[in-house]
Amino acid sequence: MRRLLTSGDVNSHPECNAFHIQRHQEIAMTTTELPLHRRSTAPALGPDSLTWHRFGDWRTALLISWSGTLQVMHPVIDAALVQHSTVFDNELARLARSAGPIIRALYDPTGAEARTIRDMHKDIKGTTDDGRRYHALNPGPYFLAHATFLGTQYVVADYFGEPLTTAEKEQLYQESKQWYALYGVSATHLPETYADFVDYWNEMVGTVLEKTETVRRSRLLSGLPMPRPDDRIPGVVWRLVGPALGRLLVWIARGTLPPVARDKLGWEWSAADERRLRRFGAAVRIGFRILPERWRLTPIARRACDGTASGSRGARVG
Repeated sequence: MRRLLTSGDVNSHPECNAFHIQRHQEIAMTTTELPLHRRSTAPALGPDSLTWHRFGDWRTALLISWSGTLQVMHPVIDAALVQHSTVFDNELARLARSAGPIIRALYDPTGAEARTIRDMHKDIKGTTDDGRRYHALNPGPYFLAHATFLGTQYVVADYFGEPLTTAEKEQLYQESKQWYALYGVSATHLPETYADFVDYWNEMVGTVLEKTETVRRSRLLSGLPMPRPDDRIPGVVWRLVGPALGRLLVWIARGTLPPVARDKLGWEWSAADERRLRRFGAAVRIGFRILPERWRLTPIARRACDGTASGSRGARVG
């Protein structure tokens, strides 16, 4: 099976890609929210799932700029941020505020957290610069954002964790559909298998994502000084660690982005850069092997696993 998130094989399934582009255009003004009687009845994920352990791993935080960059390269997400958000006031604070609810949604079997996230997007709509109307619950951008959360697990495994088997890649993708169902939105447009998801992903990166106004205005991606993401962080501490943290997150994003996305942004990445990133990743991997499994997890994930009778024995983690 082809490796996810590369620039290769973008046009390997032209009939699938053509369908995706046509579907992306057709749903420009649709929303994905479903009435109660049409929502998925699939069981929520639990501690025996691979996703609970992979996405709840602290190492996913290393990819926060990766997922954020790919999301804001979508023209609809870009328009919504420019027109409706205060993201440019404090980008790191916005990333941190967004990450918490997303993580909580995964570990809330009732779906209440996920539906809260969905409902926050109900009134976000407008017109893009080229005159196309949009809604934040359009299936295209809404699933793309979710796809980046799935994608972090593949990239973390590739660079900072233990490699995934072919079966585990498929398992993570199938579990991502159960996770997505918690939002109470339509899933009829989703790729069926991991292989289909790879085709979808490569087509989105290759033909839909672009260098947007949000990317151009981003202080974080431009390497400019950033305000504290939280006032509880002492100013003197932030002045010492903030710039280095910002550079690290963007450097990781630069190196792990799909090459075609990196080219669109005009970012350079050499073979020497790749070797340095791989060495850094190996150090992270070795360090996490030393940690007991439960301490590899964020507090939200750890509490969820601790609070279930079956524990965390059902999933292989890296």
